[in-house]
Amino acid sequence: MKMVVQRVKEARVTVDGQVIGSIGTGFLVLAGTTSEDTEEIVDKMVDKMCKLRIFPDSQGKTNLSLKDVGGELLVVSQFTLYGDCKKGNRPSFIKAGSPDKAKKLYERAVDRCRLYADKVEQGMFGADMKVSLINDGPFTIVLDSEELF
Repeated sequence: MKMVVQRVKEARVTVDGQVIGSIGTGFLVLAGTTSEDTEEIVDKMVDKMCKLRIFPDSQGKTNLSLKDVGGELLVVSQFTLYGDCKKGNRPSFIKAGSPDKAKKLYERAVDRCRLYADKVEQGMFGADMKVSLINDGPFTIVLDSEELF
């Protein structure tokens, strides 16, 4: 599983011109899975992501977690995180999880996020989404289960 975690002042996702999810201060998370991922991996990744201490404290040091600042989450599925560009100029998405399994793992991740934040919004799995954000910092972290566990 891969997650691109962006600390944001605000973020929203629209489908067909309609806002389907929006947040204030928190994380915009782009999440992708492979066929190798499991519910256990999803749980560990969400726990790691939500416990990241990347918000500034009163001295300006990145020392506070999402929960510490009452942050919100917007989680968007993105299979293109597993695009392989090694050969040619057209990415291959063979490593991305099958849609059925990926959707279940994505929904599990969103549900798990609710343990850490009062407001958890999400994109629409498989839809053509437009995502906008105001990145805070900018501050972006990439989490990859193959490197963490």
